[in-house]
Amino acid sequence: MPDTVTPTHCPYCALQCGMNLTPSPDGRAVEVSERADFPVNRGALCGKGRTAPAVLSSGVRLTSPLVRSEGGALVPASWEEALGRVAGGFGRTRAEYGADAVGVFGGGGLTNEKAYSLGKFARVVLGTSQIDYNGRFCMSSAAAAGGKAFGLDRGLPFPLEDIPRTGCVILVGSNPAETMPPSLRYFTELRENGGTLIVVDPRRTRTAEHADLHLAPRPGTDLALALGLLHLIVAEGRTDEAYVRERTAGWEETRAAAMAHWPEYVERITGVSVPELREAVRLFCEPEAAMVLTARGPEQQSKGTDTVGAWINLCLATGRAGRPLSGYGCLTGQGNGQGGREHGQKADQLPGYRKLTDPAARAHVAEVWGVDPDSLPGPGRSAYELLDALGTDIRSLLLMGSNPVVSAPRAAHVEERIRSLDFLAVCDVVLSETAALADVVLPVTQWAEETGTTTNLEGRVLLRRRAITPPAGVRSDLEVVHELAARLGGERNLEKGFPTDPEEVFEELRRASAGGPADYSGITYRRLAEENGVFWPCPASEDPGTGVHPGTPRLFLDRFATGDGRARFVPVAHRAIAEEPDDEYPVLLTTGRVVAQYQSGAQTRRVDELNAAAPGPFVELHPRLAERLGAAEGEPVAVVSRRGRAVAPARITTAIRADTVFMPFHWAGEGRANTLTNPALDPTSRMPEFKACAVRLEAVRP
Repeated sequence: MPDTVTPTHCPYCALQCGMNLTPSPDGRAVEVSERADFPVNRGALCGKGRTAPAVLSSGVRLTSPLVRSEGGALVPASWEEALGRVAGGFGRTRAEYGADAVGVFGGGGLTNEKAYSLGKFARVVLGTSQIDYNGRFCMSSAAAAGGKAFGLDRGLPFPLEDIPRTGCVILVGSNPAETMPPSLRYFTELRENGGTLIVVDPRRTRTAEHADLHLAPRPGTDLALALGLLHLIVAEGRTDEAYVRERTAGWEETRAAAMAHWPEYVERITGVSVPELREAVRLFCEPEAAMVLTARGPEQQSKGTDTVGAWINLCLATGRAGRPLSGYGCLTGQGNGQGGREHGQKADQLPGYRKLTDPAARAHVAEVWGVDPDSLPGPGRSAYELLDALGTDIRSLLLMGSNPVVSAPRAAHVEERIRSLDFLAVCDVVLSETAALADVVLPVTQWAEETGTTTNLEGRVLLRRRAITPPAGVRSDLEVVHELAARLGGERNLEKGFPTDPEEVFEELRRASAGGPADYSGITYRRLAEENGVFWPCPASEDPGTGVHPGTPRLFLDRFATGDGRARFVPVAHRAIAEEPDDEYPVLLTTGRVVAQYQSGAQTRRVDELNAAAPGPFVELHPRLAERLGAAEGEPVAVVSRRGRAVAPARITTAIRADTVFMPFHWAGEGRANTLTNPALDPTSRMPEFKACAVRLEAVRP
């Protein structure tokens, strides 16, 4: 490969597709080309990946720090002035209100090195417990359920390459044809190999079009659906009794809970007919191997942990976990949502996926950091709870790589809370809707301008490589943390503990993660440069044959990560969503993504080609609902919930249930879907209920 070509990875979703970058003659831009050697995407890229370099343009991105002037406008400033303002703002807040009055909100797109440094900075320099990240909104329910059942959570406990070789996949609340298009080939190959695909989604999505069986439950009833399927599995004698006896615990209570959800009862709750339930059981149970994969649909609910747990119970009862080509997995969405929480951004976790409340974990990490374990704060608020406390308990905020003004539930309230802060500093590559509210905005480097690691949805740790030089006015997030630590660390001289070289940070991360559930200690930059990623856990202990640990592509084949090696059934029962429809709000709203935009749209909405494909929000509704409303295709429709009002053009289709409307959440302004969504939280994962809330529709007349 020519020296001018840099093999790296896409900055967007958790596939982290491989790509090659070729710099322009002036070294300020890059061209994307196929990288067929990376096994996840095998050269394929979606439109977002192909157009990712457009955001590198100086006309799109930030190239100078901005500070709030006396007149209220954001104006360019030097780095010295901007960093001084940030340090001063945080220092004043700490002095007047205490350390926990300063909050930190991170992002699932940050590299492992940035996530690690940010978590360390919050706890060691600021001394605050108030840190969380937007990955809480991604797969926290699946993580909680996986931890309960298996003793360990990793998005997929097997590589994507296993999917085409299994017998059946139940895909619950996931639309990879639009959210991660290169992954659709795995499901296409599954069917070409004779396997079957079952898609569970209230909409007939592009992914559902590829399914052998599409189940369209009412939003928020996935838990009842899984319990109904388990009931039938038991009633038809399809459980794997030997597996249940030898590799699990807690079956009797779980079986009893499932038997209370007979098929006709489940049909009334979900709208999925009994014959469809029976056909799903047949397709899932007849092959020797099968999988269940969940995504945001079942997870972004106020009962998301129990819902995912019910689908895991389905796998355990049929012997479909911890066996070759079988298992439960989560299709996490954000680029580094997995690694971001493994190494310290989450409110209750330390690097290596360690629990912040575990004295041994605190002692280990404190030794690496060179601090007293007792000086580390305890667990703080979850993401939405942190945002809800802004302007009251939390007076200043450092926000890095997130746009909650668009992406958070009850977004108008969150915007109000952000506006009420005494001080807000934002690190971002573009002037997002949230950054536009800041007192200081710090422009930071992007994926093609920096080196660092990410961890994809398989648990595969990857090396992104720097291909071009960033603009002169831009610095890396690692440099920002280093400079702020130097200004706020005082006598402890903590700036020495915050390197700016990503490989040096990774070497410290390796030591901090050693011995933890997410052990990266056997992974090095050199290995990542030579291999197509290394799967964690990968301890530093040597393999007798090769001299290094090979990593762990497939978890749980010998035992689960529990004390006795057995998986745990967790009995659950159906319960309603937090906000059921009524006479005033008779329709259900569910939200999601479209293929040409990504998350809050802060970057993709700045790409002409993507905007041409998806120029704005819309309200998808069934023809019968449109007729009752008097709505016509393309005409504006108002969607109103107890939290606010959004207006967008109608898109009328039979691909959605007649009692449900759908809105994508990528846009700000009057079409902001998250103005409507419900922040009711799952009691375990603290995940908000993005996927189901009660609304009414109103025609918008000229």
